[in-house]
Amino acid sequence: MNFAPNLRRLSLAAAAVALLSTSALAQNLTIGTRAGPESIDPHFTATGTHAEALKHVFDTLVWSGDQLQIEPRLAESWRQIDPTTWEFKLRKGVKFHDGSDFTAEDVKFSIERIPTVSGPNPTTIYVRRVKDVTIVDPHIIQVKTDGPAPALPYDFIRLFIVSHKAAAGLTKETANEAFNNGKAAIGTGPYKFVSWTPKESFVVERFDGWWGEKQPWARVTRKELPNDAARVAQLRAGQVDLAVRIPAADIATLQRESSLNVVKGDTVYVFNMEFDFREKSPQVSAKDGSALPANPFREAKVREAVDLAIDRPALAEIAMEGLGRPVNQMVTSNTFGYNKSLPELKPNLQRARQLLQEAGYPNGFKVTFNFTNDRLPGDRAVGTAVAQMLARVGIEVNANGQPGAVLFPARTRGDYSLVMSGWGTITGEASYTLSSLGHTNNKELKMGAFNWRGYSNANLDKLLQDAAVEVDEAKRRKLLEDAGALFMQERISLPLVAVSSATAFRKDKVEPKLIRVDEEVLAMDVVPPKK
Repeated sequence: MNFAPNLRRLSLAAAAVALLSTSALAQNLTIGTRAGPESIDPHFTATGTHAEALKHVFDTLVWSGDQLQIEPRLAESWRQIDPTTWEFKLRKGVKFHDGSDFTAEDVKFSIERIPTVSGPNPTTIYVRRVKDVTIVDPHIIQVKTDGPAPALPYDFIRLFIVSHKAAAGLTKETANEAFNNGKAAIGTGPYKFVSWTPKESFVVERFDGWWGEKQPWARVTRKELPNDAARVAQLRAGQVDLAVRIPAADIATLQRESSLNVVKGDTVYVFNMEFDFREKSPQVSAKDGSALPANPFREAKVREAVDLAIDRPALAEIAMEGLGRPVNQMVTSNTFGYNKSLPELKPNLQRARQLLQEAGYPNGFKVTFNFTNDRLPGDRAVGTAVAQMLARVGIEVNANGQPGAVLFPARTRGDYSLVMSGWGTITGEASYTLSSLGHTNNKELKMGAFNWRGYSNANLDKLLQDAAVEVDEAKRRKLLEDAGALFMQERISLPLVAVSSATAFRKDKVEPKLIRVDEEVLAMDVVPPKK
């Protein structure tokens, strides 16, 4: 009996299977991330890594480009009909992942559900100006605002649209489960939700019915690897194709490896220190642990002393190993409302000690300094270095680095006296940052949403309220510049360093199309290399 033809057919079949397997693997993209989503509900939190992941599944009404320029997305165009009414024309022919049509009803539903489900870092900031939504027809909506709102389209870059059918009836208590198990995780984005294992992986697959350009990746896995060394090791071993937030110490080594490449870019994220202004603060005391007669951070001289204790160039060059830039205000230079006239911030230890003495703290005091250790590149190192800098002027610091998932809810509850985290002006306009952090927490005006510490200043509030309704661009810019100057004069928060970021990838698998200043690394922005 002749077995040769059968053996040949088997060999050809095996080769075909191997080819198909290789082809399928070539269409799979694995990204090593530092942090992932905190839920699959896009309205749960405003945390950047949460939005970054869920942009794959859910589209926004307006898109933020790589330099924060606003671009059409589910809204093809928009115009201001009168000072308090915006009209958005919606893209036609868009399908949800379950095959249903996207319409104005989904937009109205998404805007109105945000205040009812928003979690620890409230996404209400993106719809705070909205008073009412009217459906004109299935593809036109009109948004009525609580006053002139010239920056409304910028707010809508994080307005994720969910299916009004899939998410109907969900409450703050039931929404997370329905989204996390996939039942409500129905978007219009380029990828469909497959699975999410908290703190491990987020998996999506290509949605061939997407209205945009077909994506090259059949399946995308975002592996959550908070340990920098582990993320780099998995890249070198080929277990991930692309790794984000590469530590500065590893950049030169990775660049020398012929199979890898590294790209760097500046971002809009700024590490900043937040003071507690409440009369009684939970984590500050005399050095012997006894209670102080007053919260020292309410005293302007104490805040100035802390400011003068910080060596920002050293933070950028040493703690961040060159992946940082000293800053003198809460927003970066590419932001509308950046104040060019503010001076450089320089350390002065002698003056800092003198100010503490004048404020009634000649021996300093003790405080717990809470900072993220998994949020942005260098946060652990910067937090530790700041603690050491404060010790030089007599402030005894308990450095408490912790995951963002722990820090942000505790900060919102008011558990802290001194906090450091990263904040990015992702809308491209300073009002987003200054009104969120510096305006009096006012639920009626929907301003000061992230002002957990009880700060209030009528002059700053007026500047920010005036800027929010000023339609003349030059006047609005001046109002925001003045607000930024007052913010720094009061030292409401202390901006420390702006974050630069490095992304490394395997040359045979990935080729980035662009680097975003909001530090997001999206599967939509990388392609297979040209052969």
